Amino acid sequence: MEIFGIPHQAFLGQLMLGLVNGAFYAMLSLGLAVIFGLLDIVNFAHGALYMVGAFAAWIMLDKWGVSYWWALVLAPLIVGAIGVVIERLFLKRLYGLDPLYGLLLTFGLSLILEGAFRREYGVSGQSYSVPDLLSGATNLGFMILPNYRAWVVVASITVCLATWFLIERTRLGAYLRAGTENAKLVQAFGVNVPLMVTLTYGAGAALAGLAGVLAAPVIQVTPLMGSNLIIVVFAVVVIGGMGSILGSVITGLLLGIVEGLTRVFYPEASNIVVFVIMAIVLMVRPAGLFGKEA
Repeated sequence: MEIFGIPHQAFLGQLMLGLVNGAFYAMLSLGLAVIFGLLDIVNFAHGALYMVGAFAAWIMLDKWGVSYWWALVLAPLIVGAIGVVIERLFLKRLYGLDPLYGLLLTFGLSLILEGAFRREYGVSGQSYSVPDLLSGATNLGFMILPNYRAWVVVASITVCLATWFLIERTRLGAYLRAGTENAKLVQAFGVNVPLMVTLTYGAGAALAGLAGVLAAPVIQVTPLMGSNLIIVVFAVVVIGGMGSILGSVITGLLLGIVEGLTRVFYPEASNIVVFVIMAIVLMVRPAGLFGKEA
């Protein structure tokens, strides 16, 4: 059986791979959108925090035998704590300034983190085994579905939708949005806005760390894994609309699928298709597909 002249197993396999990549794009772009949308910071350190999350899971397993399931909880907390330190020591001094300052600062921090891990572990990748519960594959009749990749997609979509619901549909989310728009007014009602801003950045960093743990069994854990991905993720955020949380999630998933299908029909363009789409979207709609026009 063939689909558009391609053997259906190869077609569906690439489609699944694209969906998995899209899940990572969605998770990382979600964290970027949360930080930019609520704090107006272009967080270039996001890729490095993603890498730290993957390394935290690998180190905990290698040194102390901490299982994957515990790493899913502990690694994001570690990365979130690093995010809190970054916000308190550096970023709080940049609020109200041109976002370019935040971009340059976080870019520098990303280089420092990447350099520190490269010095300690080199550039060769570290393998992280798939947990026993998710090993193997399931025969769906029309394709063989790797269990872990299915878990990545389901977990990523669940986390993304839960985060969107928390920010857009709950009282806490309303406080977050109001606090970033008029901090003095919200503080007058007894809300600790500086603490809320710090925890927001920490939560965005934790999302990157969680994505790193999910990615560890799929790809090699290496200091370069964040820098190799962050440019694509920024393109995803721009296409979806800077600060649009739901737009980033939907765009990340769709672009992952488009990238996977491009590998089937025109492999040479698979590395640039996201940027081609970004250029087209910016010409037609500069604010992005889901962004609001100024």
